[in-house]
Amino acid sequence: MTRVAAVQLAPVVGDLAANAATVGAALAAVPDDVDVVVLPELATSGYVFRDAAEARSCAVPATDATVTGWATTASRLAGGAGGVVVGGFAELGEDDVVYNSAAVVDASGVLGVYRKVHLWDGEKACFTAGDQPPLVVDTPHGRIGVAICFDMEFPEWTRLAALDGAELLAVPTNWPWVDRPEGERAPEVQIAMAAARVNRMAIACADRCGTERGVDWNEGTSIVDADGWVRAATGPGAGMVVADLDLAAARDKTLSPVADLFGDRRPDLYGPLGRP
Repeated sequence: MTRVAAVQLAPVVGDLAANAATVGAALAAVPDDVDVVVLPELATSGYVFRDAAEARSCAVPATDATVTGWATTASRLAGGAGGVVVGGFAELGEDDVVYNSAAVVDASGVLGVYRKVHLWDGEKACFTAGDQPPLVVDTPHGRIGVAICFDMEFPEWTRLAALDGAELLAVPTNWPWVDRPEGERAPEVQIAMAAARVNRMAIACADRCGTERGVDWNEGTSIVDADGWVRAATGPGAGMVVADLDLAAARDKTLSPVADLFGDRRPDLYGPLGRP
């Protein structure tokens, strides 16, 4: 079993020092026996930027201590054997372009960086979209894929991660509040549940909380198992949830002796999905 934690916190847009302290305190509270931790989207910077200039002022390279420092937490995870931290940050790329990114960090440092491909709404004025498929990284705790927030709205994207062997999809996210009937989960959580089930791939979504420049959030941090069931969810406010997941189950795509999620695909008929 892999023990996964998802953290919900409230960054302050533009206050990098305060956000580093908030993230640091949240990581310090993660138990040593956790293997994988997921932090929210843009956890280092906040989200509701006024313009591209403000986003750029909050962007740091993946080599910045704000990101590489997560290795300190990773080194004590898994009972001291070393775990993985996945978290969102505003990235100043080596090409001097600003991206909405997530880093995968272990005790040795940054294993990889994913740049959000599907930018939501005002993000398009502040960031450049990534141009690579979902990042999938081998770790001692399973094969971990990464997507960010609005990426989840595109079933082709989660399927790509699953086809690349992701057993756990880590999803840093900032889900703006959506009105819904009483008792219903946020629609984005329902999307995660469906994506997990149709791909037989666990999904850990780390949402944010707090009100930022008039924007409220779903506060929908959830850990979903490979069968599509929510194993843990935070509810409102800052907090953390932990769940034990059988990631090995994600390798078995059979639904019955004669039904297989991947084996029964018909890619020969899916050509129109690639059309503009």
